[in-house]
Amino acid sequence: MILKVRENVMAENYFGITDTGKQRSNNEDAYIAQPTSDGKYIIAAAIDGVGGYSGGEVAAGIARVTLIEQLDGKLNNIEKAIDEAFLVANDNIFQERIADKKLESMACVCTLVVADVENNQLYYGHIGDTRLYLFRDGSLVKLTNDHSFVGFLEDSGRLTEEAAMGHPKRNEINKALGFESNVRDQQNYVETGTSPFLPGDLLLLCSDGLTDMVNKHDLTEILAAPNSLKEKAKNLVNLANHNGGHDNITAVLVKNDKSPARQNAVMPAAIEPKSKPSSEPEPENHRTVEEEEPVIDNHVIKNTNNKGVVTILTLLCLLFLGSTVWLYLKGKPVSQQGSVAPKDTTAAKTLSASQQKLMSQIASLKGDTLNLSDTAYKTPIAIDSTISIAKDTLYIKGKGNIVFKADSAFKGPAFHLSDKNKVVVFYHVSFDGFETAIGSYNNNLVLRGVKFSNCKMPVQVSFSTPQGKSITGWLPSTVFKTDTTSTTSKK
Repeated sequence: MILKVRENVMAENYFGITDTGKQRSNNEDAYIAQPTSDGKYIIAAAIDGVGGYSGGEVAAGIARVTLIEQLDGKLNNIEKAIDEAFLVANDNIFQERIADKKLESMACVCTLVVADVENNQLYYGHIGDTRLYLFRDGSLVKLTNDHSFVGFLEDSGRLTEEAAMGHPKRNEINKALGFESNVRDQQNYVETGTSPFLPGDLLLLCSDGLTDMVNKHDLTEILAAPNSLKEKAKNLVNLANHNGGHDNITAVLVKNDKSPARQNAVMPAAIEPKSKPSSEPEPENHRTVEEEEPVIDNHVIKNTNNKGVVTILTLLCLLFLGSTVWLYLKGKPVSQQGSVAPKDTTAAKTLSASQQKLMSQIASLKGDTLNLSDTAYKTPIAIDSTISIAKDTLYIKGKGNIVFKADSAFKGPAFHLSDKNKVVVFYHVSFDGFETAIGSYNNNLVLRGVKFSNCKMPVQVSFSTPQGKSITGWLPSTVFKTDTTSTTSKK
């Protein structure tokens, strides 16, 4: 007998529930919602298994047991403990895969929180496409990043939430516990972080069975309702099932149930108006406050008649335009002044046959995926002119040994991405001998298993900023890292 719904014992500030959904026969999800044995912290997690009927369920179960064992009583350094717990869970799942061939494709994704309610702080670890949301003052904010390509597109604003929810590659993930054995050698394999967890805040940890079925607006409405955590969680599951219930559904809620601090309002001190001598009459043409001249650094800026200013600026513009034309004509040969410049009779540089073939494939591509096979390109694709990508979305996937090789005299980038591109993804290709291999714009480039050999600058990124405006921002500390397997799995 399969238990369709599992929920934990009711508590005032945490609650978890998982449901099989309407289209699955078993539940590969698991969750944690419990205090530590010393009562100092709350451990909460949403875990989603990958790998078929039995494999995903086994992986989720191993992760659940491992995380509890590794965290309870070992939280002197919480962030470090979370990272280590994930790595041990990865090792345990991978070892079980090796031991049982029936489970060789199993893995799981997981989002975990250690909530320190007493000190108003939360710590989290995350891998995959389960999610952590923070609900505060009527606003819902996603704290984790989806480790999937569609999740990346949604997080970066290239796909709307609605488009992402219905995307055919929605369930393809590129990180999970149990995917590979050498994750300890990979920096930041587990996403970890910390955030204030203030009185009145509410956390939602959930599997994609919920977020694929329920949009952010509806999540917010349910979490804002004045009812218990148990009722909120059940309402989330019920709505996901009402909208289709395509996958297992898990929701875990944690609340900082301390009363929010309220600041007492302070009456501003009264400002006495300046008195005017009774002998000084009020001017007939006095102005209101809105009409006063602006003051900057104690200097009054007087309003003057704008007609004279406009006339002067117009004359200056005409003078500048005339001088520019005169200088341009002066610099040209006499034979070209007032006539059409003769055409350059030098023959245009001939592209290599392989580059012409590649550019033709890109230009005639109907969809957004270009598959390049080494059966069609048996030798490296010789690049002697930069290829500009016109499509807003393009996946370039190499099958076999696909190499883009720079012509000996070519100094430009092999590919140029512009602000017109939403995202361009290169899968399993190599670049050889370029001064610059790829020129990208903002965050529109994604690499999956790409190799660079003899390239002085593998990737050059340009960023746009508003002209003349002050900006605030940062660049990520780690954008690319060594990828030994480039594993992608479909849940």
